[in-house]
Amino acid sequence: MASTGRVTGVGGVFLRARDPKALTDWYHKHLGFPLTDHGITFMWTDEVPKGTGMTAWSAFKENTDYFGKGSHQAVMINYRVDDMDALLDKLKAAGVEIDPHRDDASYGRFAWIVDPEGNRVELWQPLADEA
Repeated sequence: MASTGRVTGVGGVFLRARDPKALTDWYHKHLGFPLTDHGITFMWTDEVPKGTGMTAWSAFKENTDYFGKGSHQAVMINYRVDDMDALLDKLKAAGVEIDPHRDDASYGRFAWIVDPEGNRVELWQPLADEA
């Protein structure tokens, strides 16, 4: 396929943090992020379930409550998960702040947590395409 000079996906996510190492360690410990020499690297070969690999990009109105009520957070990251219930059980046991709201859609299940820097984080368990 010939190059068309276009973006083909998200290559990285970069967060400001008061303590970058502690925040990286928190994501590794509680969400299972794979550590590398350069921080954290996800490989698309680990898509679960198969055939659901994609990255969404959406802009929201500046006064949205979707990032948390009254939040001044400019960005919210959505992370794919393989077993929402098991992960939420682990997070609850570890004392992680979990929003009690859940959303089940035709394309997956959603839940929200807050990291130690106060960032609202969206978790998404994609559903396999039945077609």
